[in-house]
Amino acid sequence: MHVAMFRAAVLSLVLLLCACAPTSEFHRPVPPVPENWPSATNLLVPGDAAKTHWRAFFIDPRLRVLITSALDYNRDLRIAAGRVEEARALYGIARADQTPTVNLLGSSNGTGSVIPGASGQRFDLSLSTVSYELDFWGRVARLSDAARNSYLATEEAKRAVHLSLVADVASAYFTLLQWDELTALARSTLALREQSLALIAKGRDLGGAYDYEYQQASGLLEASRASLASLEHQRAVTTNQLNFLVGNAQPTLPQGWVLDAQGLDVALAPGLPAEVLLLRPDVMAAEQRLAAAHANIAAARAAFLPKVLLTAGLGVASQGLASLFNGGAWLFQPVMSLPIFDGGRLAAGVDVAKARETIAIAEYEKTIQQAFREVADQLSARASWTNQLRAARANKNAQERRLQIAQARYSGGLISYLEVLDGQRELVVAQQAFAQIRRSQLDAAAQLYKALGGGSQSTPTTAKISAITDPVT
Repeated sequence: MHVAMFRAAVLSLVLLLCACAPTSEFHRPVPPVPENWPSATNLLVPGDAAKTHWRAFFIDPRLRVLITSALDYNRDLRIAAGRVEEARALYGIARADQTPTVNLLGSSNGTGSVIPGASGQRFDLSLSTVSYELDFWGRVARLSDAARNSYLATEEAKRAVHLSLVADVASAYFTLLQWDELTALARSTLALREQSLALIAKGRDLGGAYDYEYQQASGLLEASRASLASLEHQRAVTTNQLNFLVGNAQPTLPQGWVLDAQGLDVALAPGLPAEVLLLRPDVMAAEQRLAAAHANIAAARAAFLPKVLLTAGLGVASQGLASLFNGGAWLFQPVMSLPIFDGGRLAAGVDVAKARETIAIAEYEKTIQQAFREVADQLSARASWTNQLRAARANKNAQERRLQIAQARYSGGLISYLEVLDGQRELVVAQQAFAQIRRSQLDAAAQLYKALGGGSQSTPTTAKISAITDPVT
């Protein structure tokens, strides 16, 4: 009877160990996105964004200095770097649990008594290992893996902040160039309106112009003044935004280029979604968080299995320092514990780990879907802005020619000055539209560079995994 009960207990223990065996190897989920980008965006000349450093992509010398300063002084990037160091330290703590903790203990005890000869002194010196767990089932190793994956996730998050900062500085700089051009255009337009009003006023006084023309010119002048004030405000706001991103005042900056000379005309090929999206730092960070959640499930399951803890010690004791090392003592105390009943606490721990993995899978898939949408949107935007810019340039050239013709016809007395004013107004509108569309095209190029995970800003996690520095050494 007792033998049968013993066999049943052993069989139950074996079944329990099999059921609580560590989880399978981690496998990356299949990206839940189409295999190809929308057909309308596949009309680009090949150019690998992931291998194009930002210094090779952004060629304006002034912009390069601003981006460099932002990477050195931006506070968001410093916060991200601090989080990386925090995660690295936590990984070091987790790795330390895989090694014994050895303490050196020394003490001296003195006793006194009113009885002669009863007083004495004792000296102790020992090395002790405090409850070192033999990790038969990989519980501690899985916890260390989870901490390592969390650390690598923060590394990728820092790369994402780095890449976003480069694109944001470029976008703010392009916007500032737009306001510069529009402000200069508004000032020249204002001066032109003042000259026109003075000319019409002189003609009215001489009887060669009607009051209607004067009032129209006066209205255009005041509208130009209001437009200039608005543009100066927008320029100040953008300057403040750029200074915030850069994080440090630059005493001297090299001469920059105008919008139309910025370049960024290198067509970045999107490649296949499964190849491009998995290299984005935000996707890689989500994958590392998913791997950490997977490792935590294995650690939670291993908590059901027996734990073997070792406590050991080696020391000497004596009544005098001179004879302290003449004798010795040692202690070796292995302890095995197996959870029998805990009210469902361990099972609930596994359920929590599984729920967190489910959340991590959904977040990973959502990140990939978001990345796919961003790339597709920016590919479409860049193609659209290129076509719009071509049309805006042709319109600007046409309005310049129209104004020249109107001025010539007015000089010949064939038309009134109202048609000249109308030509000037249409040219200003065309010039403003051209500057705005060019800025939008440049911004789309910068955002596409970011969406494709562009630039070797730092070594990706996939290249660092095998060469990572052990934080406990």
